[in-house]
Amino acid sequence: MSDISAPCAGVVLAAGSGSRFGEPKAPLEVDGERLVDRSVRLLREGGCDPIFVILGAWEGSVDDALVIVNHGWEEGMGSSLRIALKWVNATTEADYALITLVDLPGLTSQSVQRVAAADSGIAVATFDGERGHPVRIPREHFRELIDTVGGDEGARSFVSQRDDVVLVEIGDIASGKDIDVPSDVVGS
Repeated sequence: MSDISAPCAGVVLAAGSGSRFGEPKAPLEVDGERLVDRSVRLLREGGCDPIFVILGAWEGSVDDALVIVNHGWEEGMGSSLRIALKWVNATTEADYALITLVDLPGLTSQSVQRVAAADSGIAVATFDGERGHPVRIPREHFRELIDTVGGDEGARSFVSQRDDVVLVEIGDIASGKDIDVPSDVVGS
């Protein structure tokens, strides 16, 4: 296992407008807690510090995290990932960035810990074999990702082209089901 005490910055990508949902999902309350606050809490409980939240379509306050507004959020998730990695790279000494999406209410702090402690540098959460988030990216890959990611794909192409990625099964302790439409909120 990797050193769980190695500095790991948490990143919550939350800049989107929630076009299928009808409104931004970051401020959405599920079980009495805003999705953005839940994401920050889980990353913190999972061992990440500091936590960066990338907002865009919705600009609000978030406790216990550094909020960065992506004014180019309409370009897609890749633009938010670039901004996040630039900030993590420039303002921390973190060995890794652990990246998650704001609309995953089924994640747990234990699932964050499991991905953070994976054996390989690049680690991707899986849910019954299906890839998802969180994704752990080592610092040595930040520059390449900053220079290449774009669109709504995030780091997917980068990760899929590598043979040194470890897949970390967390489907036994978390759900990777995201919130896309209002009916997804029921039973989250």
